[in-house]
Amino acid sequence: MKSFTYLLAAGMLCAACGGQKAVAPEAEEPQKEAKLVCLSFDDGPNTTTTVAMLDMLKKHDVVGSFFVIGNNINEASAEVMKRTYEMGCDIQNHSKTHTQMPTLTADEIKAEIAYTSGKIKEAIGVEPIFFRPPYIAVNDVMHQNIDLCFICGHGCEDWVPEVTAEQRAQTILKAPKHGDIFLLHDMPGNDATVQALDIIIPELKKQGFEFVTVTELFKRCNVTPQPGVMYSNVFDK
Repeated sequence: MKSFTYLLAAGMLCAACGGQKAVAPEAEEPQKEAKLVCLSFDDGPNTTTTVAMLDMLKKHDVVGSFFVIGNNINEASAEVMKRTYEMGCDIQNHSKTHTQMPTLTADEIKAEIAYTSGKIKEAIGVEPIFFRPPYIAVNDVMHQNIDLCFICGHGCEDWVPEVTAEQRAQTILKAPKHGDIFLLHDMPGNDATVQALDIIIPELKKQGFEFVTVTELFKRCNVTPQPGVMYSNVFDK
């Protein structure tokens, strides 16, 4: 049933973002009172910080989206991906090698995406429909050769060790809006972001926000991702 639900949601999203596969959202009435946001995490999977992130999400009964690097997927981390998926989170593509992709040829770009999408499907049985470019670096060749929807997000420099958990949390909490996607990292050793979640999630709940996956965010906001747009909020143009 879980796979069916995920596939149904995925099938409703438009991969015309990359211009090749068609996945269009089924229209849903926008929930006027809803305030939806997505927590997203880059640079996993691993058996340390990713697990701690999942534990924190479980503690607060929320979900998120994990953008994984293909070369980080091994037998042990694939088990973490399965847990991620079974918790109701979704798993998306963050390239194979986390390189500066604008420096690659079209064929190299396609290989980066295909490898990681294949590894994701092998682990959870579902292919990703979203892609976050490493370093948020993009060019026209990438848009022309990646048939996934491009996601950015609102970050808090949580890859910088000197930025404390409190500072990370306050950056995220500064001006949250309905439809926002928050960009965080679950690379090994990033314990401060785990701690920041323990501040961010309760505060956003107090403000009336609901946490959903990036797939659900587009669907429930009745937004079809558009080609050439890299989204930090689903209502970006």
